Amino acid sequence: MNPTEQKQRLEAIRAKMEQHQLAVFLVPRADEHQLEYVPPSSERLAWISGFTGSAGLAVITRNGAALFVDGRYTLQARQQANHSYWEHHHLIEEPPENWIVDLISQNDRVGFDPRLHTPEGLKRIEAAVTRAGGVMYPLESNPIDEAWTDRPLPPTGAIEIYPDSLAGESSASKRSRMAEELRRDKTDALVISAPDSLAWLFNIRGSDLELTPFALGFAVLRADGSASLFMDSAKLSASVRLTIEAQANGAVSIGEPVDFDLALDALAGKRVRVDRATGSVKIAERLKSVGASVDVGDDPCALAKACKTDAELAGIRAAHVRDGVALVRFMNWFAVNAPGSETEWSLAGRIDALRSEGEHFRTLSFNTISAAGPNAALCHYKVEKETARPLGHDEIYLIDSGGQYIDGTTDVTRTLIVGNPTSEMKKRYTQVLKGHIALAVARFPQGTTGSQLDALARQYLWHDGVDYDHGTGHGVGCFLSVHEGPQVIAKRPSTVGLLPGMILSDEPGYYKAGAYGIRIENLVAVKLLDPQPNGGEGTTLGFEVLTLAPYDRRLIEVSLLTEAEREWVDAYHARVRETLTPHLGAEDAAFLTTATALLGE
Repeated sequence: MNPTEQKQRLEAIRAKMEQHQLAVFLVPRADEHQLEYVPPSSERLAWISGFTGSAGLAVITRNGAALFVDGRYTLQARQQANHSYWEHHHLIEEPPENWIVDLISQNDRVGFDPRLHTPEGLKRIEAAVTRAGGVMYPLESNPIDEAWTDRPLPPTGAIEIYPDSLAGESSASKRSRMAEELRRDKTDALVISAPDSLAWLFNIRGSDLELTPFALGFAVLRADGSASLFMDSAKLSASVRLTIEAQANGAVSIGEPVDFDLALDALAGKRVRVDRATGSVKIAERLKSVGASVDVGDDPCALAKACKTDAELAGIRAAHVRDGVALVRFMNWFAVNAPGSETEWSLAGRIDALRSEGEHFRTLSFNTISAAGPNAALCHYKVEKETARPLGHDEIYLIDSGGQYIDGTTDVTRTLIVGNPTSEMKKRYTQVLKGHIALAVARFPQGTTGSQLDALARQYLWHDGVDYDHGTGHGVGCFLSVHEGPQVIAKRPSTVGLLPGMILSDEPGYYKAGAYGIRIENLVAVKLLDPQPNGGEGTTLGFEVLTLAPYDRRLIEVSLLTEAEREWVDAYHARVRETLTPHLGAEDAAFLTTATALLGE
């Protein structure tokens, strides 16, 4: 977006704000479902600011504007949102409420779209505004929607039934389990606003988003196991509708989105759970207005979905074999052809094409991060064809990519060297690798949270006074979102204990601004150790490494590894070689043999 367009859009929004008598207007990245990835019709933050990252908040006042993003997007935000019109702040270190209260006066209105915020998410801003004498003002109409004259229509992608054979459990069984949880909590109904919960609970997948198989909608699950699903009928073919209703034996009804508010009204006098992570202010207030007792808490589907069934784990393992084949073929091609005339764009296209040849492949799981040299220091760098950097000699290349297969979702990052690495590059890469290994081999009692494990991956970087400004691990779905909760491995506190069947990433990194970036990422599954430690006094868990792809041995400073770490890398490489070689052609197999040779050889 050019500066003139940014200025015009801000002026249009300020005119709308004046009509609503607003001193401040909040524009979150979120949509009605609090999604990380949103359809084009919900890209309100990008429309007003030009910022296309997956997390952020814009605060617009009568005379100014500020964009708040986390550490992943600091540089990107400055590049995309023109500094002539936007102040730039760190979402965590400089929270928006501090900026807002310095600008408002007594009775000033802070406007927000209640569909796009959760009660929990607004809590700190609301408290700060109230202390400053301002008023939080929910809007019935979003000023951006009013000004966005060419806004795309909401998506109506087709829905498909997800087979019980891949899910490992029927929808009826899932509804019964979740209803039992509601009864245990003395709750009459659950409002489901998270599309991944809908997909999991009803064993469906959709196509409303480009790279994530969600069908956007809402549902109400009752304590007797019955449910109502609200989605645009254009998404449901006659056969899919009949299948959902037939499998439910009349326990599931399907309505249009406009019927959802009436379903909320029908919960008058009931105790209703609204998900703290995805349930909007609008939903909570609508329930309160009809006399329902609103329990803002955890959607029980989230934790149940995170613990994969044996069938899901089998499919995920199979998907990683196919994914590993594509990665090895790419790495062999890269070793022969790079740098040549290749650019970040052409390299992304190469891995994407190779991955798409895999059986059961549907789409990428996110846009491939293909970053050369200093661009690799941008941990969520987005490559564009017109500005893609050519691959150069003696520099690092980072590629973070993944696929959506019908039986699993993958996400893997490898850092490669073109030519010869510097001693500093090798040291930092090896420190990252040591942290990556430390997490992979961790043993921990059941109930341990990801925040308690996070330091394992950072310790070697911390020793040198450096760090990375992103989480170490995120949850991953099964043919669902590549970023899935509630499990996480990060500095920020978490109360969610890791449980068998959870899938997470293991991805420490290091980023030297203007020079290079390093990240190493495998997906891992939480598993029950078998056998349990001798003399153990509780249930001990560990990780199963799912990703199958060699590390770049040229970047490993072997002298910095302990004997146990060297043995771990050699054993992992042997497993990669033995698993993938039968699926490779002769040239790719020969490359893999060399790439997975013992360290030091």
